[in-house]
Amino acid sequence: MTHRFWAGLGGLALALLVSIAPVLAEVSTSGTFTGTQACPAMRSMRKATNPGKVFVQPNTAYEVLAQNKSVASHYRIYVDGAEPPERWVAATCGTFDPNGQVARAPGAASAAAVAGGVRGTHLLALSWQAAFCAKRPEKTECAAVTPTSRSGTQLSLHGLWPQPEGKKYCDVAPAVREIDAKRAWDQLPEPEVSAETAKRLAAVMPGVQSRLERHEWIVHGTCYGANAEAYFARSADLTEQVNASKVAKVFAQSAGMPLNTTAIRAAFDEAFGEGTGERVSVACSGRGGNRRISEIRISLAGDVVGTAPIAELMRAAKPEQPGCPGGLVVGPGQQ
Repeated sequence: MTHRFWAGLGGLALALLVSIAPVLAEVSTSGTFTGTQACPAMRSMRKATNPGKVFVQPNTAYEVLAQNKSVASHYRIYVDGAEPPERWVAATCGTFDPNGQVARAPGAASAAAVAGGVRGTHLLALSWQAAFCAKRPEKTECAAVTPTSRSGTQLSLHGLWPQPEGKKYCDVAPAVREIDAKRAWDQLPEPEVSAETAKRLAAVMPGVQSRLERHEWIVHGTCYGANAEAYFARSADLTEQVNASKVAKVFAQSAGMPLNTTAIRAAFDEAFGEGTGERVSVACSGRGGNRRISEIRISLAGDVVGTAPIAELMRAAKPEQPGCPGGLVVGPGQQ
C-alpha cells in the first residue's frame, strides 16, 4: 500500500513536470505579432498575472522577443508603455510574421535591446575631478580645479574600457607593460593623435597633464580595435555628450552636498531616455558620512567603435548594478 502510494505520487509529480515544461521553455525568435482580437498580455503564463491589465489590440503589431516552444502556443512580445513591457500573449490572439518589423523612430533601439540588451562591450568611466584632487592635491592638473573651471563643473574622462574587465594590454610588449606597472607614464610611448583630437582630449581629460592618456591607451586603447586617433576621438565624443546634458549640471549643482545614485540615474533617464539610468553604476570612496562619489561608469553596447549616439549605446546594453547608494559631491578645493 505504502509503496503504491509513493509510486503513484512520483508518477503524478512527473506528469506535472511534463505538463508545465512547455510553458517554462523559451525559444528565441524575432518578427512581429499582429493582434486579431483583444487579449490579455500576461507577465507570467503560468500564474496568468497581468499587471496594469494590459491587452493586445486588434490590427496592432508588436515586436516578438521569443516563443514558449518550437510550435508556439504563446509569444513573448514587447508592449510599449506597459510596466513591465515584456508580456506573453496566446498565439490564437493574432498572427505571427517572422519577417515583420515594427516601425521605430530613426536611431531608436530595438525592443529587444530596451527589454534586455546584451552585456556591455565597453565601460565609459567618468570621474568627478574634485574628488580625485582631494586625495591627490599634488597632481599638476589639480591646480586648475575651481568652482568655475571646466574640470570643476564637468565630469572628466578616466577612460573607455573594452569589456570584459580582463581585456587589457592587447599585443603590448612586456617591457612596456612593466613601465606602466611602475606608473612611469611619462616613459610610455605617446599615442599618435591629431592636433584637433589632442585639444578635445585635453578639455575632457585633465589627467593628460600627468600622461594619463598614455596609460589608458596602453591598457585599454590597444584592445579597442582601432588606432589611437579613433579611440581618443570617440572617448572625447562620448564624454562631451554626457557633459552637454543635465547629468553634468546635476553634479555641478550638487558640489559640496550629498547626491544619491537614484538622482544620478534619473538625470540620465531625462537626458538620454527612460531606462538609460539603469546602465550607470556609481563608484564611491570612504564609508558612512565620509563616503564620496568618485566616478560613474556607463555600460555601452552596439556601435561603440562607430558613430552611434551614447543614448543608443546605453539602451543596447543590459542594466547594471547601481553601485554605491550615493555620497558627497566634493567641491573644488574641498578636502
